[in-house]
Amino acid sequence: MPGALRKSWRKSRLQIPAGYRLPGGTIMSARITAFAPPRPRLIDEDAAMNMPDEKALRHLNVSLNLDALWIPFTANRQFKAAPRLLVSAKDMHYQTHDGRKVLDGIAGLWAVNAGHCRAPIVEAIQKQAATMDYATGFQMHHPAAFEAAEKLVSITPQGMNRVFFTNSGSEAVDTALKIALAYHRIRGEGTRRMLIGRERGYHGVGFGGISVGGMVGNRKTFGNMLGSVDHLRHTHDLARNAFSRGVPEYGAELADDLERLVQLHDASNIAAVIVEPVAGSTGVLLPPKGYLQKLRTICDKYGILLIFDEVITGFGRTGKAFAAQTFGVTPDIITCAKALTNAAVPMGGVVVKQGIYDTFMDKGGPDSAIEFFHGYTYSGHPLAAAAACASLDLFKEEKLFERVAELAPYWEDAAHSLRGLPHVIDIRTIGLVVGIELQPLADKPGVRAFEAFLRAYNKNVLIRTTGDTIAMSPPFIIEKAQIDQLFDTVRDILKTLP
Repeated sequence: MPGALRKSWRKSRLQIPAGYRLPGGTIMSARITAFAPPRPRLIDEDAAMNMPDEKALRHLNVSLNLDALWIPFTANRQFKAAPRLLVSAKDMHYQTHDGRKVLDGIAGLWAVNAGHCRAPIVEAIQKQAATMDYATGFQMHHPAAFEAAEKLVSITPQGMNRVFFTNSGSEAVDTALKIALAYHRIRGEGTRRMLIGRERGYHGVGFGGISVGGMVGNRKTFGNMLGSVDHLRHTHDLARNAFSRGVPEYGAELADDLERLVQLHDASNIAAVIVEPVAGSTGVLLPPKGYLQKLRTICDKYGILLIFDEVITGFGRTGKAFAAQTFGVTPDIITCAKALTNAAVPMGGVVVKQGIYDTFMDKGGPDSAIEFFHGYTYSGHPLAAAAACASLDLFKEEKLFERVAELAPYWEDAAHSLRGLPHVIDIRTIGLVVGIELQPLADKPGVRAFEAFLRAYNKNVLIRTTGDTIAMSPPFIIEKAQIDQLFDTVRDILKTLP
């Protein structure tokens, strides 16, 4: 390590109060010590940081080393200079390393739709772990996976009744793309190898997902990616659609971009189009009125499969089980993950129309032949399947999807009450999700929104930012008073944010 850099490093300390139970037992107290480069100076850094009182150092006697872990989608050097650790969770709240109760405004990561550590899910996982920890899904299987599949397809759009389990949304996307390519090949249309994504789309981090995805930061470092990929234009139109309530009025014609790509590449070469019904990770972009319907019509016209990536919107986020049902458009394939298990155990899924599945079965050769050479060691893992069954039951028993529809008008009004505050240039909502787009600081994209994130955390509210958009998507058990707390906190921050 260069000497100048080594000399610039410093120690940072945080405290874990007595009595927290973490993996390995109960920690009476702990010190977190790590070497990390100093983080860049943030706006109003003293207000944003939440370092504990140095007097608490006398209670420290156990070290937690931060060095070994490489944290995903995180500025590691900055984080390790001032860590933010969550040590427990229940219902609508996290508990932090320094003993604060933080309201979860993002359902973990668009995922904990029923709230944290719900007893039926915890107990189902515990029971399955004690009964059978693992069973291979290759040439064998176990009952819980079949039960989870049956429960899942009971809430999908009509005709979508076959599911292939994966372990994440990224794996679900890559699986869906492979299904699309293989489907056309076994039908005798093997020239259909091109995949169409959309600018600003997010489809996970596998090579297939970043290839059809359209977020520059996820693509620019990784070379050529997949060949035979093209992209539709994105649908974000601030000039015509800013501050729309629900789906924006203008932009259905953007679906005609698919016609342009068909003319460029020819339909005989195009296998599938993949889009998010609501583009979440890029900043909560809603589809213009009629846009998805036009995509469906064009895909039908040319025999192109339509894939909806519902990793974020699936399991009630828009007020129905899937956004496909909210918008009245049935795709050929749906990818899902996140809330499938209420995020308690990693799991994803690819749901297809029966006709696609039947094609594989009918043209798969002898009954002893494998119809689709694809899968994962943990596909349909017993603990994940148990968590999925319990989560899907809980969604149904507590009518949580219906609760989203009931709360959506209150949520929308609370969100749009922020209009006119400093820096706010757009607000987009549907169901229980909101994107609050801020004017970026000159030559510092993302810095303003990230400062809002730090200040919210300091005020015991967890939000998410993507670029210069604040995104919130709470668990469905949220109460109106907690909705008020979320938006009042953001309001206070916006009033003083430089």
